[in-house]
Formats: sequence, structure tokens, C-alpha cells
Amino acid sequence: MNIEQEITQSTLRIVGDTSLTHEQAMMNLSKIPGQFVYGFLPPQGYGRLLNQGVLSDLGEGYAPICPRYILPDYDLFLKKGCSFLRIDPPKDLFEAIEALKMFYRHIPSITNFPVYLGRLDRMLEPFIRDEAEARRLIRHFMIFLDRTISDSYAHANIGPEATLAGEIILDCDYELQNATPSITLLYDPAITPDAFAARCARNDLACAKPSFANDAVYKNAYAGEYGIASCYNVLPVGGGAFTLARLNLKAAAEQAQSTEDLLERVLPEAVALNCAFMDEKIKFLIEKSLFFRSNFLAQEGFLHLDRFTGMFGVVGLAECVNHLETLEGRAGVLYGHSGAADSLAHRVMTRLTELVHAYQSPYCAVSGGHYSLHAQVGLDIDIGVSSGARIPIGDEIELYAHLRHAGQFHPYFHSGVGDIFPFEVTAKRNPESMVDLIKGAFSVGMRYFSAYASDADVIRITGYLVKKSDIEKLARGEAVQQDNVIWGLGEVQNSHILDRKVRSL
Repeated sequence: MNIEQEITQSTLRIVGDTSLTHEQAMMNLSKIPGQFVYGFLPPQGYGRLLNQGVLSDLGEGYAPICPRYILPDYDLFLKKGCSFLRIDPPKDLFEAIEALKMFYRHIPSITNFPVYLGRLDRMLEPFIRDEAEARRLIRHFMIFLDRTISDSYAHANIGPEATLAGEIILDCDYELQNATPSITLLYDPAITPDAFAARCARNDLACAKPSFANDAVYKNAYAGEYGIASCYNVLPVGGGAFTLARLNLKAAAEQAQSTEDLLERVLPEAVALNCAFMDEKIKFLIEKSLFFRSNFLAQEGFLHLDRFTGMFGVVGLAECVNHLETLEGRAGVLYGHSGAADSLAHRVMTRLTELVHAYQSPYCAVSGGHYSLHAQVGLDIDIGVSSGARIPIGDEIELYAHLRHAGQFHPYFHSGVGDIFPFEVTAKRNPESMVDLIKGAFSVGMRYFSAYASDADVIRITGYLVKKSDIEKLARGEAVQQDNVIWGLGEVQNSHILDRKVRSL
């Protein structure tokens, strides 16, 4: 099939898909040229590893028009307004919310929607004068976000301090049960009151948000402020990530003859090609694409070029280790279940970290001149490949051992990692115990904790949120508002998301 036939086939498949809304169809159509037009050439050898499934550009294409993940400085926006959009600095809560609604409309990303909505509680708190009015306005604001940003990669942060705005946001989420936006509590037990953390845990069980991020660790991730964007991506505010390209460790292990072959031949080649590929993409984005040369976000100081990095994604650590153990004659020695397998996993991650950090990129000063490791959540088409460093679904271990295991591997991933735990409905009666559990998990190295109750409609798929009821609609061929449901259905079918081990407190 030639390129013209592929474009025609892709276009007709989209325009004839009755499960897509008009907006979803238009966005999918807009991505087609980027898959066939080359603004830069991948390094020699990249295509071979791409075809083997070892590397992936995660759908970004070869002519990027904007950075993948953008985290504007919303505090600056609320302070000075925006000249390009003719928005004056807001003077009250109504004006602040209206200003943000207009601003969000003009923030691009890989999803065509904003992936970072800012620290909403901190942003809105100074404008609250009357609690009853604030509850009415914020409730409608949360409805607006869900109905107009039809993508739960849109991510808001609250905390670590308790605020009235944060409490109102939690109460609205608990009532509305919306999948968008995703929310993370920047949690620090030394700052966050236990009562506020318990309210967050209550919500997490009821509607899969907010997740808990280890703020005491992440606040040192970069010089300046950080934010949690998209799935659980830890990135600099006022910047973000140029790109995310991934390495599938399972596929890499399948190309190796032995553990040493993986560590000394396969991984060095894959890392070098993935990093070189990202270099070329970022160079095109900076020098050829329009964004940094003309976009108002950069021109007015809401973004800064030197606050961006590149993310080196990783999936399939568990399957990589299990394959290597079989290759070395130790079949049945499994990641998460064996100290020997976990030691091998540390060897793989230590070697991978050395290789990634040894590669110097001219575009990543904010992350020490190298790309930042990220536990990528996977793709809906992945089969038998676990997100990041997670223990595979169906192989989960006892809860406290699982948390300690996660605590061993989360520190490798500077730009984001997470684990997800469904709980029995009885856990809803004791959110304080959930907070104690998270405190313990963070004390042993865990960096990001997500949960939901087994009867929740809104659940976390891999890093994003979807309603189970929407998955059921899409499976029947009905259109749904949120485009994440398309990926969620694939994950349910291919990765058995609904079969996660249900825990008890």
C-alpha cells in the first residue's frame, strides 16, 4: 500500500466511525498528515527498532507543531492578564474563573487540550469572598471543564495546604462524579492536615481522584515550581516536555541473547537511538515549527524554552525481567515475587539510568542536560506489556509488600511514575486508614498513589480516568463525549484493567 492509499484509508475509517463525536473525528483527522510528513529524518537504525516494537514515538509523528506537554505559569496569568487574548487581571472569583476558561481554550498539547490546569485551589483561594457564592461558581466551573475539555489527561493540582477552595473542589467532584479533570493532591504529611488528606482519600475511593503525589520528594525535582500533568507527569511549571518517546523493555529483552547482551548491546543501542530521535524532533520544534517563534504563551512569558525537557518513557520492566529469567533457565522466577528477580530489575534500571543520563542533550538544561526517565502508562494496543515498573495485573502481591516493592522502583523515574489499587467498598468507611497507608508507602520511597473503590464508576485506567459506564456505551458502538474512553476500552480488552486485584484495609 502506498502513502496515498494509507492516507485515504485512514481518512475514510475516521469519517465513517459512528462511535466518534464530530470533535473527536476532526482531531483524529488532523493527526494524519503528521504520520506521513517528515519534518526531520529519524536516525539510521531507528526504523528497525520501531518495527520491532522496541521504540515508539507514541503517536507524535515527524512534524510536531507544539510541545507534547505544556505547563503554563497560571499564577503569572492571574496576576498580569494576557495581552494577546485581551484579558485583564481578574478582580474577583467570577472574573478569575472566566479568565481561566478563556485561557485554557488556547493551550495546546498532544491531545489538543490543556494537560495542566494549574494548582486550582491556590489559584482560586485569593478571590473567595463569600463561601456560598464560591461553591456555586466553582461547581459550574467544574462542570464546564468536564463538558468542554473532553479528555481526562487534563490535570489539576491541589495542596499541600488545606484551603477552602480545595475543600469546595473536593465536594464538587464527590457530587458530580466527572472524569475530567484528573486531580492530584500534592501531599506532604508535614504540611497537609490529616482531616484534609482524609477528605481527599474519601474522594479517591469514590471517583478515583485526587491521587496522592509525594510532594516532599517532587518539590526538589526541578529548580522552581513543578506540576503534575497528563497521567502523572512531573514537569516544570512555566515549561513542560517537548516530547515523550518510549522504550519497551519487554520487546528489548526479546531481542537479546542473554541478560548481559541486553545490558551491553541492546539497551545501549536503543537508548542512543531514542535520544537521538528526540534530539531531532526537538530541534525541528524549536527551529522550524511555529510554536516557540510566534505563540503568545512563549512571547508573553507564560512559558520559557529553558523550562522544557524531554521524557524517556519506559514500559514492560516486569515482562523484561520475567523473560530474562526464563532465558537464563530460571522460568517461574517472577518480578515482584522473587528477590532474585527484583535484583535483576534493579540491574536493568540502573543500567538504563546510566545510559540515559550519560547522553547529553542540548535541550534539557532544566533536567541536568539529559532526558528524564518516565514510567509510561502504555498504549491501548499493548498486549502483555505492563505500564512502567508495575507488577502485571493478575500477578499482584499482598498489599503492604506491593507498596514496598513500588517504593523500590519509583525513585528511578524522575518525571513521573504511579501505581493503582482498587479497594473493597468497605474502605470508604475509613479514609483515615487510607491516609495512614499512603504515609507508610511514601516513607518507603513510593512517589504516586492512586486508588478507587470496586463499585466506583469513575476509575483510573493506566494514568487517566474513564467512566465504566462510558466504556460500556462505547463497546455497544455508541458515541461518548470523552475521547479517553476509546483508549480505556482497548485497555479493558487487551490489558484486563477491570481484573486488578481488589484490596482491603
